[in-house]
This record gives sequence, structure tokens and C-alpha cells, in this order.
Amino acid sequence: MRTRMLALTSAACGAALLGAAALPASASGSSSGSAQEPEADAGVVTAAELLAEVRACSRISKGGYRTDSGSAKATVPVCGTREAVFWKADMDIDCDGRKTRACNRKTDPYFLPETAFQSSRGEPLDSAALPHVVVPGPSKVWDYRKSGVTGGSVVAVVYRDRVRYGVIGDTGPTGIIGEASYAMAKTLGIDPDPSTGGAESGVTYIAFKNSRISPIESRARAQSRGAALAREFVGR
Repeated sequence: MRTRMLALTSAACGAALLGAAALPASASGSSSGSAQEPEADAGVVTAAELLAEVRACSRISKGGYRTDSGSAKATVPVCGTREAVFWKADMDIDCDGRKTRACNRKTDPYFLPETAFQSSRGEPLDSAALPHVVVPGPSKVWDYRKSGVTGGSVVAVVYRDRVRYGVIGDTGPTGIIGEASYAMAKTLGIDPDPSTGGAESGVTYIAFKNSRISPIESRARAQSRGAALAREFVGR
């Protein structure tokens, strides 16, 4: 729920190196001595499969978004399909919500002790523990509420060869897009530091329509529902 500046170039390079180092073992070859990689789980949707479904953009936003407060141009549109809305941007780190060792005013100068959507107990979400995505606040450019998504809607986030599932958990500035929680970044192998981390580009966010889960803080439900919706999305 804040406007973040672009991370320092050196920090962004560090994040890229960390992401490369964090690739799963399957990307670097098998240690079993077999000439072939083990076959992928037939029930797991890959990053390539999801990206193939969002190659073309049918724009639903009235214009584009900037990726940071310092960006000169608003170049990122929100696109739509029958089942989902999606956008391709960077990833800034959202550490707002419950105060934790990882997320507080010392670790994040922009820290706010609240999130737009609350847990089942009526408390701010824990950005350090819950993988979630930030959507721009409603505006003339795009109102997420009119696209079948809201707090608790399931999202798939793709970065390099990784796919992770979470929920929409917070809203941000009306003119900026491309932000996710500390926990989401960490699961993707992106540096989650709210001051210097994030990814400069290459992140795809897919929010499934009419997919709200309850309780919003259930990582297990987001994972299981997300996996099922992803299979439907790619036509399995």
C-alpha cells in the first residue's frame, strides 16, 4: 500500500544472481547419472505452459501502469481472458501488514502495519509468511473489482521456470503495478528484502476470476486451488 522507488542497480543485479542460483535442481541436470531428466509430474503445470497461454494480450485496462514511482512511462497493461486477468511487470516487495522480524519499520522504511484485506481473525495479513500479490487500487485505468477478482482471489506468479500460487492480499498506488509479498518473492527465489530486493522484470502475474478462497491466509488452499485452476487454464 505504498509507492516504492526503483531498487539500486547493484541490488537488482544481486537479485538476478540470487534468482539464477536458486533454480531448482532439475534445471541444472540430474545427479543420478541418467541421460534423461525424470518426467515431469503430469499434474503439475509448468511455467512454460502458463506463459504460452498469456503470450497475447487482450487489454482490459484503459491505458497502462508504471512499474515504479520513478518510471517515466506507463507501459504495462492489464490483459484478460475468460478465466483470468494478467500482467507482466517487475516485482517490488510488499512487507506491509503484521509486524514481524522480517517486516517492520527498521527493515522497510515504507512499512505500514495494515493490508487492504484482512485475515479471518480481522487482522492485517502477514507478508513475511503469506505469499500474496498487490493489485493497483481502483481507478479509471482499471478497477480489479469489475474483473472478477478481489481479496483472497487465487493467483499464479511465474518467474523464470518457477510457478508459485498465492492470493490477492493488498492494494497499492493507483498508477503502479508489479508488487508481491516478502513470502511470495522468497518462494520464487527472488531477494525478498523490502529495501533492496525484488526483480526488475520478467514476472508474470495471473489472477483467476471468481476464485476467492477462505480463509485468505490458508497457503494450503491457495496452493491446491491454484494448481487446479492452472490445469484448467492450460486445457488439461
